[in-house]
Amino acid sequence: MPTIFEEIGHSAAMTEKDFRRLSDFIQSTLGIKLPPSKKVILQTRLQRRLHRLGIKSFEKYCEYIFSPEGRDRELVYMLNAVTTNKTEFFREAQHFDYLMHTALPELMKSRCGRIIIWSAGCSSGEEPYTIAMAIKAFGDNHPDFSFLILATDISTEMLAVAENGVYREERIEPVPIELRKKYLLKGIDRNEGLVKIAPEIRSLVRFRRLNFMEGDFGFREPIDIIFCRNVLIYFERDTQEAVVKKFCRHLARDGYLFIGHSESLYGMDVPLQQVAPAVYRRL
Repeated sequence: MPTIFEEIGHSAAMTEKDFRRLSDFIQSTLGIKLPPSKKVILQTRLQRRLHRLGIKSFEKYCEYIFSPEGRDRELVYMLNAVTTNKTEFFREAQHFDYLMHTALPELMKSRCGRIIIWSAGCSSGEEPYTIAMAIKAFGDNHPDFSFLILATDISTEMLAVAENGVYREERIEPVPIELRKKYLLKGIDRNEGLVKIAPEIRSLVRFRRLNFMEGDFGFREPIDIIFCRNVLIYFERDTQEAVVKKFCRHLARDGYLFIGHSESLYGMDVPLQQVAPAVYRRL
């Protein structure tokens, strides 16, 4: 008699039909295109959900996820499983140099209220906390400067990690030493090897879940700076342009959009002008 692991392992192979159904659904829901070469990755990531639910085939899983009950209960967990969450502190560091020395001084010339920054696709929180540390240092030298950082992601798992603000010590190596001393708290005893973002930095960031495929992002005020880096690469070109157009509807006049250095807006019909590598300004 086979064990449960042998039985599930044997029956939980993803057929081409299952892959097409799930990949089409993921593209329509998230905008993420999964080519056939991603079939094994998708199967591996979702097998944990099948084990957790006690479902023994991807055919049955498809029936469940496409049912009203499955959409209500399982959709968030499935999306958590399939999204890629690679990030790090001070990733593409030249962006933060541009933010501190060019973007913020330029915006301060025309802004009399607070500046709003959005980390779109914040993953486990390294990017918005990097922004917070950088801008806090800028604000210390500009007493009249005030700001708010919004951070969104589609993954509830990543948002939980981000809000907790606890990381392994090796994760914070890119953080400059002076910022580590000011804004990172080391764990002791059983938490040794962990660091926690200081409360004064965590209090500067507001997290919430958001899906770029939703019609309305729900922002009440114009956004002055948007960071959406290394997210667009997972979308097809038409979806990329549609998402950037949504960003532009929320981006304030003369506001900035930062994208990943491996991404490009070339050829898109959007009201943006490139002002630095992977940095655009709203016309």
